[in-house]
Amino acid sequence: MKSIRHIGFIGNYLPRRCGIATFTYDMQQSISTAATNVETSVVAMTDPGHVYDYPPAVRFQVHDDKIDDYVQAADFLNRSDVDVVCLQHEYGIFGGASGCNIIELLSRLKMPLVTTLHTVLRTPNPSQRNVMRRIINASAKLVVMSEKGQELLRSVHGVPASSIQIIPHGIPDFPFLETHHAKAKFGFSGRKVILTFGLLSPSKGIETVIDAMPGIIKSCPDVVYVVLGATHPNLVRHEGEAYRDRLIARVHELGVENHVAFLNQFVDQPTLLDYISMCDVYVTPYLNEAQMTSGTLSYSFGLGKAVVSTPYWHAKELLRDGLGILVPFKDPEATGIEVASLLTDDARRQSMRVRAYADSRSMIWAQSAKRYLAIFDDSRALTRSGISHSFNSNFPGSKGIDIPEIQIGHFLSLCDSTGMLQHATHAVANRAHGYCIDDNARALLFSTALANTGEVRIPDIVIARFAAFIQHAWNPDTRRFRNFMSYDRRWLEEAGSEDSHGRTLWALGESARKDDNPSRRRWAAALFETALPAVENFSSPRAWAFSLLGLNAHCTLVRRDEFADRIRKQLADKLMALFAAVESKDWVWFENLLAYDNARLSQALIETGLATGKPAYIEAGLRSLRWLMTLQTASTGHFRPVGTHSFGRIRQLPEAFDQQPVEACATISACLAASRVGDGSDWAGEAMRAFRWFLGENDLRTTLIDPASGSCADGLHLDRPNENKGAESALSYLLGLTEIRQVKRANATVRIEPAARFVHSTVHSIAPRTAPGDCLATISILDPPLLIPAPGSGQGRRQTFQTGD
Repeated sequence: MKSIRHIGFIGNYLPRRCGIATFTYDMQQSISTAATNVETSVVAMTDPGHVYDYPPAVRFQVHDDKIDDYVQAADFLNRSDVDVVCLQHEYGIFGGASGCNIIELLSRLKMPLVTTLHTVLRTPNPSQRNVMRRIINASAKLVVMSEKGQELLRSVHGVPASSIQIIPHGIPDFPFLETHHAKAKFGFSGRKVILTFGLLSPSKGIETVIDAMPGIIKSCPDVVYVVLGATHPNLVRHEGEAYRDRLIARVHELGVENHVAFLNQFVDQPTLLDYISMCDVYVTPYLNEAQMTSGTLSYSFGLGKAVVSTPYWHAKELLRDGLGILVPFKDPEATGIEVASLLTDDARRQSMRVRAYADSRSMIWAQSAKRYLAIFDDSRALTRSGISHSFNSNFPGSKGIDIPEIQIGHFLSLCDSTGMLQHATHAVANRAHGYCIDDNARALLFSTALANTGEVRIPDIVIARFAAFIQHAWNPDTRRFRNFMSYDRRWLEEAGSEDSHGRTLWALGESARKDDNPSRRRWAAALFETALPAVENFSSPRAWAFSLLGLNAHCTLVRRDEFADRIRKQLADKLMALFAAVESKDWVWFENLLAYDNARLSQALIETGLATGKPAYIEAGLRSLRWLMTLQTASTGHFRPVGTHSFGRIRQLPEAFDQQPVEACATISACLAASRVGDGSDWAGEAMRAFRWFLGENDLRTTLIDPASGSCADGLHLDRPNENKGAESALSYLLGLTEIRQVKRANATVRIEPAARFVHSTVHSIAPRTAPGDCLATISILDPPLLIPAPGSGQGRRQTFQTGD
C-alpha cells in the first residue's frame, strides 16, 4: 500500500478566534512537521457575518449556513487526491440543527474519515443523537481526548472500544521555566499571579475566583488575578461586553480592583505561553461538569503549572493522583483556601509543577502527530483491504462468514439423570439452582430440531430424560406444568408461570411433529392435548405466542382438530387486539414496554398467518418485527438486542445493556419466519446479522461462544461478557445455530418462495426434504390467489414453494 501523500482537515482555523481553530491549526502544523513529504489541505468553517484572512493552508472555505458549500467541499476533497480526511467535530461549528449540515459533506467523501470528537454528550437530544450516529457511521476511526469520552461513546452510542482511540489534547513543547522573567515582561514583578485564560463567557466561572479574592488577599497580600482573553464572539454578538462589565462591577463591589486585572485580548501562541509562564497558580473554575476537554487546562498543565480546578470530566482525569487540586463547583471559599495554600507553600507548589510537567511529555504535539499518522494509516488499510470505512462492516465475519459446526459437549455437561440443570458457574454446572421446565422444554426443542438433519445427534437416553422431566412437571390437580425443581428433586411450586406452560406446549407440539422416535411423538401429542385447555385463560402475550408456535406444529400434524383450531384463532386474535390497542406512530408493538423474547410475538403471528391463510396476522407480525429490528440495530449497523435494563420502562427506547442470548435466538427465528413471506425484504440477512452477535458482531466486538464445546456466555455487560455459561444461553445459541445451518443447506438447493394457496396446479417435481413431512415442490400456478403477492407474480408462472406436509 502506498504511503499517505495528502491529508485533508475539516474544522475551524486561525485567525478565527476559538479553541477548535487553534486545535486544528496546531494539529495541521504538527502533522506537516512530522511528515514533511505529506501535503495537507484545510477546509475551514466560517461563521455567518465574518470574513477571515486565512493562510495558504486553507484550500477551501465553507460558510456554515450554506449547504452548497458543503457539497462543493466534498467535491474538492475527492478531486484533490486526498488519502484521508480528519474532521474536528463540535456540534456548534456546523450549520443546521445540531450541526447536521456537515453530513452533506461527509456522506459524499470517497476516502476514509477519522473524526476527532471535542464533545461527547451524556444525554444528547434526538437531533444530536442522530447527527452523532451518522458521523459515527461515516468514520473509520473516532478519536477522543479522555477516557470519559470513550466511555460515553460506548455506553450512549454503542461504539465498540476497538473503534475508538484516546489521544490527549496536544500541547506545545515548551521548556520548564520559572516565573520571574515573564512577570517582569508583563509588569507583574514581585507579585503572586493567579491566571485564567480563554474566551470569556459565563460558563467559565470567573465569578467564583473573584468572590474568593478577599480571602486569598488576607493570606497573600501581593496576589493578582489575571483574567486573560477576549469575550467570546457569540456572546459579544448577543449582548456586547455586558458580561465583562458585570465582572468588573463585582470586582469594585468587593474592593479588590488592585488585585484583579482584565486583559481583553486574543493573543497569539508565543504571547500566550509567556503569560502562562508568569503565573504561580492556574485556575479553571468552570461551572459545567460535562466538559470533555479543555485546551487551556492542557496548555497550563503542559507548562508545569500548579492547577486548581473544578471537577469537570477532563480536569478529574488530568489532575488525578495529586497532579492538581480539585474544588467543588461554585465554591469561592474552597477555591480561596486551596489557591492561598499553594501560593504560600513554595515547596508544595514546586513539587506539583515538576510532576505535572513530567507527566505531560506524552501530550506534546509531536507525539500526538505520530499517533494520528498511525491512525490515518490504519483507516486506509481497512479501506484498501476491501472493508468499508463504516463501522457497519468492520466486524469479524461480515464477509464469507464460517458457520460453526454444532457441538454439544457443553450442552451434555449440563445434563444429568433428572434433566438439564439451569445454571453454570463459568462452564461448570451449578447444582445449587436445580432445574426448570423452561430449559428442559428448550432442550427438547433443540433435540427435535436436530432430528433427521444429518447433524450431530443427541443420545436418545438424554432426550428421554427431557421428556420425563416434562411429564413429571405436569400437575393434574392444577392442570398446569410446574416449573422449578430443586437439585434433590423437590418441586418448588404447584404451578409454573404462564410463559413456561406455553413454552412447554411449543416443545411438545414440535416433538409430536418431528421427533424421530414414534413412541415419543405419540406421548408428546397426547400431553399437548391434555395441557392445551389451560391457555384459554392465560393473560401473558408471550404465553400466547409460545402456545401458538406449538399449535401451528400440532395443527399441521392433526387435521381438523376443531378445539385446537379455535384456540389458535383465539390466541392470534388476542395478540392482534393487543397490537391494535397499543400501536401508535412511534410505538409499533404489542405492549407499552419491551421485555424478554420480544421477537417471538411477531414470529407467532407471522407463522400463524402463513399456516391459516390470514394476511392480517402476517402484516401485523411483519410490521411489529420491522419496528423491533430498527430498535435492535446499533448506530454502527450491528445487532443490539434489547437490554435488560429496559425491561418494564413504559414506551422508552431500549437500553443497550445487559444483552442476553435469548433475544438473538428469538430474532433469528422471527426473521427466518418473515423470510418465508417473500415481501422483498432481506429477512434472511437480518437473521444472519442477529446470529453474528454470538460470533463477535456486537457492542464489545467479542465472541460469546466457544465453537469447540458449544457453550455460550450468559450475556453481554457494558464492559465484558458474563463468564457464566448456563442452559438458557447455550440453548439459545444452539437453537439459533441449528436454524442458520438449516437455511444454509436449503440455499444449496432451490430458493424457496413464500407459502401460497392455489386453485389449479401441476406438480412437476418433488425433492425430498430432510425432515419428515417437508418437501420442495416445483409448481406451475394457473390461478394463484397468493396469500402475500410475490414480486412479479402472475398467471401461469412457474414458482417454487415450501410445503409443510
